[in-house]
Amino acid sequence: MNLKDKRVFISGGAGVIGSALVEKLLNEGAIIMVGDLKPMPKRWDTSVRYWQGDLNYITQPELLDFAPQVFFHLAATFERSVETYEFWHENYHHNVRLSNHLISLLKDSQALEKVVFASSYLIYNPIQYNFPEPAKTAHRLKETDPIYPRNLCGTAKLLHEMELNFLAHWPQNHYKTVSARIFRVYGKNSKDIVSRWIRSLLNGETLTVYKPEGLFDYIYADDVAQGLYKLATTDTTGIVNLGRDNARRVSEVLEVLKKYFPVMKTISSDLDIPYEASQANMDNFRTQTGWAPATNLEDAIPQMIEFEKKVGFDDHIKQADLSILISSISQKIPMVNAVKKASAKLGNIGNVIGADINAECLGSHFVDSFYKMKKLSDLHIKELVDYCISNNIRAIIPSRDGELEYFASNKDLLSENGISVMVSGKEQVEYCIDKLKFYGKLKDLGYPVIQTSLDISEISSSKMVIKERFGAGSISIGINIDKNSAESFAQNLTTPIYQPFISGKEFSVDVYIDKSGKAKGCVVRSRDLIINGESQITTTVRNEKLESLCSEMSEKLGLYGHLVWQILVDDHGNPHIIECNSRFGGASTLSIESGLDSFYWFLLEANGTDISGYPFIRSRQEKKQIRYKADMII
Repeated sequence: MNLKDKRVFISGGAGVIGSALVEKLLNEGAIIMVGDLKPMPKRWDTSVRYWQGDLNYITQPELLDFAPQVFFHLAATFERSVETYEFWHENYHHNVRLSNHLISLLKDSQALEKVVFASSYLIYNPIQYNFPEPAKTAHRLKETDPIYPRNLCGTAKLLHEMELNFLAHWPQNHYKTVSARIFRVYGKNSKDIVSRWIRSLLNGETLTVYKPEGLFDYIYADDVAQGLYKLATTDTTGIVNLGRDNARRVSEVLEVLKKYFPVMKTISSDLDIPYEASQANMDNFRTQTGWAPATNLEDAIPQMIEFEKKVGFDDHIKQADLSILISSISQKIPMVNAVKKASAKLGNIGNVIGADINAECLGSHFVDSFYKMKKLSDLHIKELVDYCISNNIRAIIPSRDGELEYFASNKDLLSENGISVMVSGKEQVEYCIDKLKFYGKLKDLGYPVIQTSLDISEISSSKMVIKERFGAGSISIGINIDKNSAESFAQNLTTPIYQPFISGKEFSVDVYIDKSGKAKGCVVRSRDLIINGESQITTTVRNEKLESLCSEMSEKLGLYGHLVWQILVDDHGNPHIIECNSRFGGASTLSIESGLDSFYWFLLEANGTDISGYPFIRSRQEKKQIRYKADMII
């Protein structure tokens, strides 16, 4: 079997093994999806479907939309020799929890045929290969040797082996699983010790060497990728070792390096760890696959040196590291939590910072840090830019109509300083805030917008709606009132506008427009219970007519980011456009739960990612949101 035209998902696919595997699969003609914390390597073919972020947050619809037939699970975190206290959480999150999460999403998929898990030789009992003194020869570990993981990472690997073994025994699971206990990997563009030494030597640095008498089974990353490929394309199941089956001393690695760096300098350093002498017994692997790795240190090291000279180490900007400022957070706790979740989904290590003119606002208790913001009329843009730069803020999310013009007017200046803002351009924001301009623009474009006028005599309807011309339409609004009542109501408004009252059902339509100006996705919500202009109960519905209409209008107007259209559908099924709020709405979190991943997409774009390869996957199941007050105990 080969993997041509097979749908292959690789977790941790941007790492040293994954990169080699992706290149092999591309040459093979496989259809590839990769998930990784790091941005997609620029050298990759655009046909690779990429998901950047913490895979603990990938959803079942996102994964099953691709419907992988083969799953290579490579994603993991580890620390060499001695694990730190902080590794306790990292190991659980990126090893234990992640492995369980991904297989839980896929275990009932009818498309899945093979799972290949990158396990580790750390599972074996270290008493077999760790010694107080240097060993003469390495112990050839075989799959039936005693196990007793020597650290947290090894324990996590063993746990997932057991999980896969558990699933393999259920008759409804038709896919096969194999776990490769991989030995000491090294390769191009890696953080392994051989790569680190090469980079140090190219920089003229002295190498620090621990336990040069130690014996390790070094296996080249390209060979690991080939070995995992063999496991996917044969009937191999269960546990297999994957190493070179040829242990080499640390001193031998240094001897090979010295051939290319004759003036190499080293210093020895004591580390309170035993002498290792491990080697993979590859007899079972050879029997099962008919293949064994053949690349020696002598073959690989010159390739790695040449790679470092020509390309250099590229860690793809590592993880996303951008702090996010949400302005006017007030009591917008659901929105703050949605942004925090999107940041975590991206694997972002930056902070979520809340801003408000009220230092005692409830939202201040829900963010990583709080910024007491001046009134925008008193806040010079340079002061805001300086604050953002000093706090690593590279993304701003406005949340109030009254601040959209400020951010839209300064959007270009903020962008020049590396700060993205989820706001449309100044002209587009003005259209949305000024309801009279909004009416005129959409009328000229031929869309069914509700008639709007400053003159009540121009409204022929006996019943009407009266509201402020500027700002949110839900503030100071009179609905279904006669003309005399409307004229009286107008005395309390600053700039009243008049519209005919139309009976029907109200809908909110959430849309995300990406940087290219294209509608990324759209979710329609019925407004089931409205209090103070906001939906307290709202339900998603499928309405292709409204989805198409709002997506088209958003593109025609040149809007950007998350938008909320208010549409009224009359008793004959005809849509009437009320307004468009060019910001995230109070109940828009329901649309996020339904697949409109606006904050995640915005953060990806703020991090320089083209999101055209990230599909909008709408929930097949309709969802209802009920907004209520809750308590938080600190």
